[in-house]
Amino acid sequence: MGCPGSYVVDGLEVCVPLRDDQSEFIDFTGRHENERQPQRHRVADGTWVREFRRGKPSFEGTALIAGTEGFCFGSGSMLGVQPAWSGNTVMAVDRITEDGTAVFAGELLQPGEVVLTTGDTYTTPWIVITACNDGLDGVAHSLHAWERSLPAHPASQPVTLNVWEALYFDQDPDVVLDLVGRAARLGVERFVLDDGWFHARRTDTAGLGDWWVDPSVWPDGLKPLADAIHDHGMQFGLWFEPEMVNPDSDLYREHPDWVLQATGRLPLPHRNQQVLDLTNPDAFAHVLEQISTVLGEYGVDYVKWDHNRDLLEAGTNTRGGAPAVHEQTVAYYRLLDTLRRRFPNIQWESCASGGGRIDLGVIEHVERVWTSDMTDALSRQRIQRWTVQTVAPEYMGMHISATTSHQTGRTYTLDFRAATAVFGSFGIEWDIRQASESDLARIAQWIAWYKQERDFLHSERVVRLDVTDPGVMAHGVIADDASRAIIAHVQYEESPSNRGVWLRVPGLDPKAHYRLKWAGPAAEDPEDVLREASRRDWDPLPESGPLGPDATITGAALGTIGVRIPRCHPETIRLIEIVRV
Repeated sequence: MGCPGSYVVDGLEVCVPLRDDQSEFIDFTGRHENERQPQRHRVADGTWVREFRRGKPSFEGTALIAGTEGFCFGSGSMLGVQPAWSGNTVMAVDRITEDGTAVFAGELLQPGEVVLTTGDTYTTPWIVITACNDGLDGVAHSLHAWERSLPAHPASQPVTLNVWEALYFDQDPDVVLDLVGRAARLGVERFVLDDGWFHARRTDTAGLGDWWVDPSVWPDGLKPLADAIHDHGMQFGLWFEPEMVNPDSDLYREHPDWVLQATGRLPLPHRNQQVLDLTNPDAFAHVLEQISTVLGEYGVDYVKWDHNRDLLEAGTNTRGGAPAVHEQTVAYYRLLDTLRRRFPNIQWESCASGGGRIDLGVIEHVERVWTSDMTDALSRQRIQRWTVQTVAPEYMGMHISATTSHQTGRTYTLDFRAATAVFGSFGIEWDIRQASESDLARIAQWIAWYKQERDFLHSERVVRLDVTDPGVMAHGVIADDASRAIIAHVQYEESPSNRGVWLRVPGLDPKAHYRLKWAGPAAEDPEDVLREASRRDWDPLPESGPLGPDATITGAALGTIGVRIPRCHPETIRLIEIVRV
């Protein structure tokens, strides 16, 4: 209680009991370019607490999933708990010896952040609870089914080319227009101009908050670019970071008080920027109108909405420096929803230094998320494997990157990079002017295959296979009616033995017969390393023989015995199509 007539809300969490045999749980850790990595714990006496105080979910991912001992992707009695909220959150597992075990989750409120007076209310964010008896994939499947029912769910995800890793801040109209023509010839459907198009934005030290086109870079504005993109039949996408401001900007020089801050001092700078106080009605209106002007003038079809710093010392000058993360999060949703109403044909992507704002709250407001700033295909295998635990693959931006990764310096084949990206919202993050003619032809093949298969990949059940070889990952999509599946065998690294793995495919009709074949553009090359790798031992999908074109295998055999893939070269992927006959 505060003064008479007021009530200070310190916290209000949802409590869910755990079964006595749900004795293990995972949550997630991570960092920039290595998001959402699982860590497993045993339930123990006392209270285990996880707090997220960055003002956004950040790179860890706000999820807690408990289950029976040894649970895995395909088995285990599970209970998943996730706050559907893009601000601060808290989760806890509490076991009292005489009372059993429970999971708690809710919004993490700072002191004095929510004060109710007579007639006021506070509503917690939704806490999404998922229970199933078929492992981590069962939890994911329930969430994907809900996400596919949302009004904002994308009907189809266009092939996207984003120019960030091609150009960074070095935007030249002739170069960008050249990339537009090249992209169109490959079959790209959406072209995104990233950071660097607006006032004084030659580096990341200036310009945020000044949302008008810089004439020193684009002397004729963005209309010639937008027209060229639209003339090629592509969508035009544009990057913004609406919640941030650089101290080196006209906006900050005019309104230094429009920054989230504790009384009398600025928060420590990060990324050369501060957080704009959207709880201030004047700041909110300013951003809304500036962005609306750009979106309307250039016929923008898609917005990449970034958020590149944590909310440190996030007080508001409208309330004497009182904590404001809750209201800032509400204002973010309100700003995005207002823009959505004004521009109902625009699609929106959530990006926050990559995958720093991916949660079940933001997913109700956007059509896409940028999964990670890490575009190295090998690292992306890990990141995507666990991001899909929370969001359906069609939301997850996955791009073919440069031959040699900008983040790690590692080099991969085009097929490995493409096959890593093709299950999600597929695109390109690469200066395609540097690609060879053979690479361009291969990219076009992958794009064509994606267009052919995206309705299937983005509507059916996602599976991650449990395999015994630590050097192998396997995942795929299985039709809900069990008529078809596409499975990826990923030889992630060198295997510790020469035994190979058996891929046991769940969810098929045990009595039906299925035919298997190699799938995807890589399978078209008879000398492909994928096929060569399988010939070293026993080819599980030969051109003739037990699993040849005239032979079939039952769903029961595929689910219990599986199909054997020998040890293959590291950093290779092979796709297998399974069709009921």
